[in-house]
Amino acid sequence: MKILVIGGAGYIGSHVVKELMAAGHKVTVFDNLSSGLRQNLFAENGFIYGNILIQSDLDAAFAQGFDAFAHLAAFKAAGESMVLPEKYSVNNITGTLNIMNSAVKYGCLRMLFSSSAAIFGSPQYLPMDENHPKNPENYYGFTKLEIERFMEWYDKLKGMRFAALRYFNAAGYDPEGLCCGLEQKPENLLPRIMEAACGLRELKVFGTDYDTRDGTCIRDYVHVTDLARAHVLALDYITKNDKSLAVNLGTEKGTTVFELIEAARRISGKAIPAENAPRRAGDPACLYTSSAYAKELLGWVPEYSDVDTLVSTTWNVYKKTFNQ
Repeated sequence: MKILVIGGAGYIGSHVVKELMAAGHKVTVFDNLSSGLRQNLFAENGFIYGNILIQSDLDAAFAQGFDAFAHLAAFKAAGESMVLPEKYSVNNITGTLNIMNSAVKYGCLRMLFSSSAAIFGSPQYLPMDENHPKNPENYYGFTKLEIERFMEWYDKLKGMRFAALRYFNAAGYDPEGLCCGLEQKPENLLPRIMEAACGLRELKVFGTDYDTRDGTCIRDYVHVTDLARAHVLALDYITKNDKSLAVNLGTEKGTTVFELIEAARRISGKAIPAENAPRRAGDPACLYTSSAYAKELLGWVPEYSDVDTLVSTTWNVYKKTFNQ
C-alpha cells in the first residue's frame, strides 16, 4: 500500500516508517521538521515538507493518492500541556481535524493514530485494560481522548477505519541502528538518564518512598520498535476486517526508576550519579497497561521491551553521538 506518515521524521515516526517499509509498503513522510530530523528520513521514501495547520499543505499531500495514513505529529509533553493548553489545542486537535478532513476529501480512509494511555488518568486498577475509565488528568491526555472520539464519529459518518494505539513511554532505539536521530529536548526518563551518563545533565529521582518494590515510581516502557510493529499489525487488521480498533500496548508489569538507572549504570559502565528529590505533585506510584487485547486481536507481543534491550539500544545511540 501507499502510506503517508505524518510526523515520520520524528523519533517514533521514523521507526514506524522503517517497519512499514519492511512489511513491503511504499511510504511518504509528511513533516515540518519542527521536532523531526532530516537524519531520520530514509532515501527510499518520498518526503513532503508541510504543516498540519495549513490545510492546503495537507490537501496537496493527500491529492497524491494514498491507501492509508499514520498520524504521529502531536505535541506530547504532559507538563507543558498544563501550562500551554492553547498550544496543544491548536496543534493536536485542530491539526488532527485538518488531517482527517483532507484524508476524507481525497478518499484516504484508513488511519493509524499514535494515541496515549494518558487518556485513562490515574489507575483504578492495574494493569489498565481497554475498559478502564477514561479520565485524563493532563491536557495532553485530554487532547488524545478527544481525537479518539472524533475518529469514532468519522468512522460512523465517513467510513474512516482507524486504529488507536495507546501506550505510555516509548523507549529504546532501532536494534539495527538505522534510526538514530536523538529526540529534541526529551522529557522521558531514559533519555535523561543517558544525558546524565554523557555528562550533559544532573539526574534527579522524584520520590523514593512510594509503595513499590524499591520505593520509586513504576512506569511502562515499551520499545519503540515493538510499538512500530504494532502500527503495521493494526494496519493489516483494519484493512482485512474493515473495522476500527483501539488497543493498549504495554509490558503489563512496568519498571521502577531505580531499576532503569541501575541497568544504565551496568550497561554503560558510567557512574550516573542521581540525586533523590521530593515527589512531584500528581505522580501516581504505578502506571502500566495490559496488552492482552492487542495480543488477541493483532498477535502483538513485545519482543524488545525488556530493560536491558531498552537501555542498550538507547546507549548505543548516545555513545556514538557523544563519543563516549
